[in-house]
Amino acid sequence: MKMGRVGVLIGGMSAEREVSLRTGEGVVKALQGLGHDVARIVFGPDTRGVDELVREARIDVAFLALHGRGGEDGCIQGLLELLGIPYTGSSVMASALAMDKLKSKELFRLHNVPTPPYYVATRESLSELDEVHGSFGFPVIVKPRSEGSSVGLTKAKDMTELAEAIELALQHDTSALVERFVTAREVTVGVLDGRVLGALEVVPKSGIYDYAAKYTAGATEYICPPRLTTTRARGVMNLADRAARALGCTGACRVDLLVTEGENEYVLEVNTLPGMTPTSLLPKIAAHAGIDYPSLCEAILASATLHAGIPRAAPRVSQVDATESATKVRVLKRAAG
Repeated sequence: MKMGRVGVLIGGMSAEREVSLRTGEGVVKALQGLGHDVARIVFGPDTRGVDELVREARIDVAFLALHGRGGEDGCIQGLLELLGIPYTGSSVMASALAMDKLKSKELFRLHNVPTPPYYVATRESLSELDEVHGSFGFPVIVKPRSEGSSVGLTKAKDMTELAEAIELALQHDTSALVERFVTAREVTVGVLDGRVLGALEVVPKSGIYDYAAKYTAGATEYICPPRLTTTRARGVMNLADRAARALGCTGACRVDLLVTEGENEYVLEVNTLPGMTPTSLLPKIAAHAGIDYPSLCEAILASATLHAGIPRAAPRVSQVDATESATKVRVLKRAAG
């Protein structure tokens, strides 16, 4: 299916820029192989503004190969809404909610989607950490409130490690999420256009699925389908679907969960622009469902849309068009008279 000129937005300003560059190159290659007219739009700290680059590329649709702040949090989505360019992924609001781990958890609780206990820590919290942490217990997982790819994520086993972990997280954000550590299998579920594609179990050799475990070849074992009974796996996938719907996510997304040995499942987060690198999880899940990488890119592209419903100004008539129209009117009048 041809959709006019496709702009693949790559890079960005976030800590996940390198991941985006890898995702973007894979997407560009796949779409070009399918016969699409593709414009590679790479932006970052040393380039012109993304708005200028997008206008200059004269694209008809945008494939977002961005991750992290500025690309996954509603900012780019808002720009494209104003420019009237359909884009892949979720709406401005859903993107912003999913990127903010605190707001995500608040909505999960509102919709009865279980998520691990948590609290938010700021720089001011460090001076009274004993009181803030109280009887919350250890170990805990500490991560920036609005980052992805496990950037700045740390496991802390005592107050000293907790303070260090919060300090690290605050290098990436103004606040940190402190979350109860749950001993469980890590399972991720792929969703495309409201349809669950399947699930995959993640087994990091280091014991924690941090940035290195995600993007270092051989650092993590992937088991698809996960080692769960059919009934349990169905329940996990249903929970993932509920989590995505609670945030209003559309297009392609990935839901990360914890599955305990007992009967408890917890949703960690929803990723609205999942990675598409060789080690990324959504392509692995799709492949197990019989969808190869190019077909997955094509399906994601086909879901591109505008969400905000912003009224568009009527196109301005150029002087040439106005002259041609006036000439046609005169010719028609002469023919009729």
